[in-house]
This record gives sequence, structure tokens and C-alpha cells, in this order.
Amino acid sequence: MGADCLIRKSEESKGNKSGGDGWRGQLIIKEGKSNKSGSDGQRGALIVVEGCDRTGKSTQAKKLVDYLSENGRQAVLMCFPERSTQIGGIINGYLSKDCNLDDRAIHLLFSANRWEQLPLIQLHLQAGITVIIDRYAFSGVAFSAAKPGMSLEWCKGSDSGLPRPDLVLFLDLTPAQAEERGDYGTERYETRQFQARVRENYHKLVDDYWKVIDANRSIDELHEVLRAIVIKTVDNVEDKELGTLW
Repeated sequence: MGADCLIRKSEESKGNKSGGDGWRGQLIIKEGKSNKSGSDGQRGALIVVEGCDRTGKSTQAKKLVDYLSENGRQAVLMCFPERSTQIGGIINGYLSKDCNLDDRAIHLLFSANRWEQLPLIQLHLQAGITVIIDRYAFSGVAFSAAKPGMSLEWCKGSDSGLPRPDLVLFLDLTPAQAEERGDYGTERYETRQFQARVRENYHKLVDDYWKVIDANRSIDELHEVLRAIVIKTVDNVEDKELGTLW
């Protein structure tokens, strides 16, 4: 069954949705000014939107790209898993419950999916374009470490060396609140017990470049909170060197 899934989903991956909240796996590039133009050597900001399932990550990430464009900054939207690649197609089959894979194997595939997109992330940042990412390495760690026998430290290892974001927006909802939102339960990890463990892991990962945001509000109310934080980050990247994870 696993081998069949690898072949079938690799062939079908093109056009599959990407990200936990339903946006398709594509880049959305808005043609505003780059951050201080990019031509003067200033890089773009790397901003990640994280959270458990159904917290509104994809909606808010897209709205942030639109907002930055409307305010004269170039921005790119990226989503993980990026389901349009061969690796992403395998992940899509797993998440859709079409096949089963060993917990460690799927964790490493999620990580490989991020690494294969690294050159594109770097290209945009070096051009002075802000990159907004819907899910990143923190999702990989929080979800995998919620499974039996998988530690946070082991799960961090395969993403060690990826760029550390300038900002992580963690959209926080209780599992009970998330269950009230549409389409909950359609993917493998969407159960209350599992999501509770994932949320606990996220809180263990919180660092000084994170902002924990109460996501139990309307789309527009939440966007208003996020955009104030994001615009400040974008305008203050200056010549700060981008670090690496773990």
C-alpha cells in the first residue's frame, strides 16, 4: 500500500492543495516595492504563520501578503507542505489517509519538503522580498513530537540549519475552539486529543522572536492585530543577519 501511494501521489500531486487550511501550493507574488528596494542590499523579512489545524493560518498569511502589497512592499506567500513536488505528493497521500508511512519516515519527508524549497526562499529574501510562510519547521516538530516515542530534540534535528524566521506568528486556539470551524476532522491529525498534544509542543517551542496571538476572533479582527506586528518587522529588518534554526 505504501509503495502504491508513492507512485500514485507523485503522479497526482500537481494541483493538489497545500497548507493545512486549504490554499493551493503556489507562490503568490505581489508587485509592490521591495523592502527599501532590495537593490541596496537589504534582505526581505522571513515571517512564519504557525498554529494547530483550523486556526486560520492560510487565510491570514494570504491577507498579510495582500496587505504588504497594498502598502508598497513586495511579498511572497509560501505554504508547507508544498504538495506540488514529488515529495509533497507523497505527503499529500499520507495526510489524506491514502497510505501509511512510518512516523519517522514521514517526519523526514516533511523536513525534506522544506529543504527542497530553501533555494527559492533564499532567492526572494536576497532580492529584498518578504517571504510569508504558512507552516514551517515548527509544525514539523510540534506534530511529530506529539506521536509516541518521538522527542522534541530528535524532531528538531532534520530541520537544523534552515533559516530562522525574523518573526513567528503563533495563532493559538484550544482544540475545542478549532473543532467549531468548518471541515475539521478531514485530515489525519485532526482529532482533539492529538491537537492538544500538538498545542502543548508549540508552547514548548516559543522563543523571543515569537508572538503568541489569541486566534479566537473574527478574520478581520485577527488580521488587524497581525498586520501591525508584521509591518513593524518588515520595516526593521535593515541589515540584520538571518540566523539558523537549532
